[in-house]
Amino acid sequence: MQVAGSTVLLTGASSGIGAALAPLLAERGATVGIVARRADRLVAVLEQCQQHTPASRLYVTDLSDPEAAEEAVLRAWDDMGGLDIVVNNAAIPKRRLTQEITVAELQETMLMNFESPVRLTLAVLPRMLERDHGMIVNVGSFGGRVGIPGEAAYCASKFALTGWSESMALDLCHTGVEVRLILPGAIATEIWEQPGNDAPLFDGPFETAESVGLGIMAAIEGDTFEAYLPDMLPIVEMKTSDIDGFFAATVAYADEQRRP
Repeated sequence: MQVAGSTVLLTGASSGIGAALAPLLAERGATVGIVARRADRLVAVLEQCQQHTPASRLYVTDLSDPEAAEEAVLRAWDDMGGLDIVVNNAAIPKRRLTQEITVAELQETMLMNFESPVRLTLAVLPRMLERDHGMIVNVGSFGGRVGIPGEAAYCASKFALTGWSESMALDLCHTGVEVRLILPGAIATEIWEQPGNDAPLFDGPFETAESVGLGIMAAIEGDTFEAYLPDMLPIVEMKTSDIDGFFAATVAYADEQRRP
């Protein structure tokens, strides 16, 4: 898949990784449809995109409503004459101890981080398969491979998206539709400052949203299913080879961070 000349739908484009990625895609020559709920911020991102690809457009949509997500991707398909790439980037944090989280918080997190991107994908997939061409890019998280203290609901949603992405890639291996899984680490975005969350344990260093955006474009144009941004694969390999050692090290780190 080449970014230049492609049509891309990108969710969660009003801030963070999405706001950084959208202009990069347009600068490379992609016509971009950007989706988020904050219209004012989305307009500002669109203006950057249209400097490079004037046909780029926006869709103000609350992606916590899966039916709205489905409608947005199908409308974008019709408006843009088909979609080559769909990037499911929108997500919310949920930092809360397991013993304190509510069912409502768990449902909210799973709805936004898992059900919404899956429903959006299922809405557009038949059209991609009929054309035998396309790519689904799911932006997961390092927390979709490794449990994080105080983030059980968030990790559950990202583990679910990871498993979905792997199985979908296997199911589609004999078709013209490709799948990419992006696993960002700690990125300097608003996700660390969202209300309704406990204070984060991690305080840096952070990767920039722009560097992750460049990594996503490289993954789109590459031939590898999974991309860690930055490369945190050694930690995942340590976890899978020595789960008890991983637990001990993680608990020690969390205790140190929580110490007054």
